[in-house]
Amino acid sequence: MTKETKGRWALVTGASDGIGVELCGVLAGRGYDLVLVARREQKLREVADAIAAKYGIATRVLPCDLAVPHAAEDLYGKTKELGIDVEFLVNNAGLLHNGFFAEIELRKHEALLAVNIVALTALAHLFARDMESRGRGHILNVASTAAWIGIPQQNVYAASKAYVLAFSLALSDELRAKKSGVRVTAVCPSYTRTRMLDNPEQGPKLSIPDALVLDAAVVAREGVDACLRGKPMVIPGLSNRFVMSLVQALPKLWVTRVFGTLYRRAQA
Repeated sequence: MTKETKGRWALVTGASDGIGVELCGVLAGRGYDLVLVARREQKLREVADAIAAKYGIATRVLPCDLAVPHAAEDLYGKTKELGIDVEFLVNNAGLLHNGFFAEIELRKHEALLAVNIVALTALAHLFARDMESRGRGHILNVASTAAWIGIPQQNVYAASKAYVLAFSLALSDELRAKKSGVRVTAVCPSYTRTRMLDNPEQGPKLSIPDALVLDAAVVAREGVDACLRGKPMVIPGLSNRFVMSLVQALPKLWVTRVFGTLYRRAQA
């Protein structure tokens, strides 16, 4: 591999689609060169070429399945081989499965946990050490408004996002207390216009009113801006912030039952 030492580099996982593509565009617009990570190499290269042409930045494509054991360590090692110091890490890759818990294959639950929790934690650990040694850096973890809710038919996904939120808030406080210069942010979108609303690989299609669906570009912009400002958490969209403040004020068991009813209808 060719050594690359110039520029400020951002690494984005799940960069081939949806929020990931928009995150790449926002970061490129702020002058970051990009390492794009996802499973689909051809799609990654198409995204990388389009962004490089539009913003005049350098890109590197690193195909990677983060559900595979030790994938995070392998990915980190590849950036080192390229001579790239990642200054902005975006843990965006995530899996979601709709359906009754016992009817979903165990291997799918395990893959979800591997990507949403294990790989995210490993990448944060590996790159945070480098960032601390340089005295600067940003980590943006994509959580969800599901982090506050036990969602029937999406129970493992919601639980994984609760982990991402709790982990991000605690790590943000820890690194701030150490005066490390590293900032950690959790961005918590609600329903977003991506393949996750209609992807046969993850189960039944979700029928959500358009008024309740966020644009992926809004999520990306507000997430990156919040991270650059050093905010530990951001919920994109004024209406979403209002709804989540209401949800947090209500009894958890009641909210879970309401969302269970809504999700069963949305998947019907």
